[in-house]
Amino acid sequence: MYRKLLLASFFAIAPAATAQSLTGLWDATVTDKDLVVPFRIELSGAGSQVQGSLINGDDKFTSTRGRFENGALVLNFDHFASKLEATLKDGRLEGTYMRGTKAAYPFSAQRFAPSKLTADDVPSIAGLWEVEVKSPKGESAWRFIVRQSGAEVTAAILRVDGDTGTLAGQYQNGKFRLSHFAGGMPWLLEVTTNQDGTLDLVRNGKEHWTAVRQAQARAQGLPEPTDPSRHTSVKDPTEPFRFEFADVNGKVVSNTDPRFQDKVVIVAISGSWCPNCHDEAPFLEALYRKYRSRGLEIVSLSFEEPEQQKDLTRLRAFIKQYNIEFPVLVPGEPSELQAKLPQTVNLNAWPTTFFLGRDGRVRSVHAGFAGPASGAFHEEQMRDISTLVERLLAENVVSSR
Repeated sequence: MYRKLLLASFFAIAPAATAQSLTGLWDATVTDKDLVVPFRIELSGAGSQVQGSLINGDDKFTSTRGRFENGALVLNFDHFASKLEATLKDGRLEGTYMRGTKAAYPFSAQRFAPSKLTADDVPSIAGLWEVEVKSPKGESAWRFIVRQSGAEVTAAILRVDGDTGTLAGQYQNGKFRLSHFAGGMPWLLEVTTNQDGTLDLVRNGKEHWTAVRQAQARAQGLPEPTDPSRHTSVKDPTEPFRFEFADVNGKVVSNTDPRFQDKVVIVAISGSWCPNCHDEAPFLEALYRKYRSRGLEIVSLSFEEPEQQKDLTRLRAFIKQYNIEFPVLVPGEPSELQAKLPQTVNLNAWPTTFFLGRDGRVRSVHAGFAGPASGAFHEEQMRDISTLVERLLAENVVSSR
């Protein structure tokens, strides 16, 4: 009798326990003032141990820690210095996403539901477009890269400092609503087709742009996007590139240290707050592992925000996240960039990467980093940089610094 009662109790409780499982894909939103930005989040795990991934097209940004207990969900993203807290009630998650000390966004989520639209109901916008702009960095045009499968679209805007990350969304009510949320500032891009073949782009309900097919942009004489290899330079390329700053443990590292002598050196201007720097970090680490034995050294100059200077918690998590083995130095705050690197000219893109020959002189500079969302531009950039590194390693110039 006791056994029957025990089994009956188990089966009575089991559906409730199953209902509490968060595993699967969720349609979520964060709200920034009056702007509601949709995105998807994937939850997984067993028991109280939960992991969450912010989904942007093919990109995933996964929590470093997480738990789900008594209907309360907490996800920590240490490398972003952010946290998601939400409560499950009536099949919905409601709570707040806290972005460090900068912002707290109301958060809401419900189980994912696929679109019922077919390809016949949706205009085609796939392909490469250009957007004429006047950016603070001196750019005259950006690229707008679009992939489409029926009502589903993934896209990215590529600027001199890199791309926006994947903007993903669907066609609804006569327009495409594409969004991006990877733990930083929310993006919402509304795209409407025009009768003349152009696109109207509206970012976060405020900024308005017009996108033109690339072939038409050239025919109309519109300016080309900035070449990232020509955006930044140095005042005197005959002088060695100098740096001398403390690393995360307080040890001073200088370009004159023995480890850099007669080596090809990549100097990466970065910051753990910078989304495009998160894209670049795993690529640089892969380069380091591949070419270190042949004479490549890398050093990151990470300019961190004032509130992070106290303990560098986010930067340490950034280093751990990408398994970075090369030195990471902390020269100061982002506003001090030009003052700390006075040899540079037009240094205003995050990240920017300097490539030094074995003589310590700058041989090339690349502004920004096009992440995976940029598709072919991302692949081409990685090939070009790898080719440049191999060419510099093949040189046997030895000169005192």
